[in-house]
Amino acid sequence: MAKILLVEDNEMNRDMLSRRLKKKGFDVVMAFDGQQGVDMARSEPPDLILLDMSLPVMDGWEAAGVLKSDARTQAIPIIALTAHAMAGDKEKAMDAGCDDYDTKPIDFERLLGKISSMMG
Repeated sequence: MAKILLVEDNEMNRDMLSRRLKKKGFDVVMAFDGQQGVDMARSEPPDLILLDMSLPVMDGWEAAGVLKSDARTQAIPIIALTAHAMAGDKEKAMDAGCDDYDTKPIDFERLLGKISSMMG
């Protein structure tokens, strides 16, 4: 069973997404801010990280950079989740270290497609 680390500070988004991912057979662990997400990725590496970009303590942009610069976590695929859908935001997420990008509100089927392509 593939493990997904969901880093999301919004309780409603976290609850909805984690329930739907669990129904699809994923093991979902959750972090509520960027620093907690980095710590969890280091201590119990997931197969994939879903990373909200607007987070307290350490935002997703910084967390992605930290994860990709650490040998222990740099190979873990990261999909940025963001309500920022302006021109250039996808490139900004990729430059920060994310491997893919998806916009909120989440289109669950589209996100599942991205998850499965990232995990081979």
